[in-house]
Amino acid sequence: MTLSTPHLLGIKDLRPSDIRLILDTAQQFKDVLQRPVKKVPSLRDVTIVNLFFENSTRTRISFELAEKRLSADVLNFTTSSSSVAKGETMLDTVNNILSMKVDMVVMRHSASGAPHFLAKHIPAAIVNAGDGINEHPTQALLDAFSIEEATGGLSGKKIAIIGDIMHSRVALSNIYLLTKMGAEVTVAGPPTLIPKYIKEALGVNVTYNVKEALQWCDVANVLRIQLERQSQPLFSSLREYSLAYGINRKLLDSLGKKIVIMHPGPINRGVELDSDVADSNESIILQQVENGVAVRMAVLYLLSNPDT
Repeated sequence: MTLSTPHLLGIKDLRPSDIRLILDTAQQFKDVLQRPVKKVPSLRDVTIVNLFFENSTRTRISFELAEKRLSADVLNFTTSSSSVAKGETMLDTVNNILSMKVDMVVMRHSASGAPHFLAKHIPAAIVNAGDGINEHPTQALLDAFSIEEATGGLSGKKIAIIGDIMHSRVALSNIYLLTKMGAEVTVAGPPTLIPKYIKEALGVNVTYNVKEALQWCDVANVLRIQLERQSQPLFSSLREYSLAYGINRKLLDSLGKKIVIMHPGPINRGVELDSDVADSNESIILQQVENGVAVRMAVLYLLSNPDT
């Protein structure tokens, strides 16, 4: 089986069969990562550039580790140490890199649609590592993989996405993926952080009551407040947000049932999640980080081997 697309620009572009193929391939690579020798020659002689126009720690390191586990040649690029700081355009930057015979570009950019622009102008395979407030497809894929691992599947599961829905590319990619794979989704948070169109446009439930969302769900994917993307204050203070929408031990214990807690990171401890929740047995946050490498290995492998 092969992917129906030559790029991974967003979950919106994938078919359910593509998602299933990536998740199944990721399981094979996770098995590889449990071995004493974790490196495989699958992408030997393939050159990949990590093109990050926006700060990142977890995603960049996860992609780099995935690439090295696959034996790819890796080139890391950050704008602060490049000619972009001197005014070079994104397309010129990429064309210069491609002249070095790069096969694939993993790209993060603050502008929504930047990876789609590149895909139309250069011959390399493009992987979207996060574009503005649009999508973050590999995060959604690793979240889905982690949910399946924790609960046994996606179809019929009830997933609550809680927090700053308005500015979250993780939320949008998760909604696309989970609804395509048969899960039910509820978004929860302050009214100012949930788009008005979301229920009709994306087929999700909406609540402004976090406890109601937690009582309903099997899995809670908790998002951080993205203050850097907010042009104006959308709630009174972080303390007020924590009191109304933060998840603490007392709240979890009041549910009368166990749920799975997730977070894409970085966590604002004491705001959206208290430490005694983030570090609890219900949390699979560290498993998400581990699974990210296997999922990104699967994506890179499938895009680099279209005939396999």
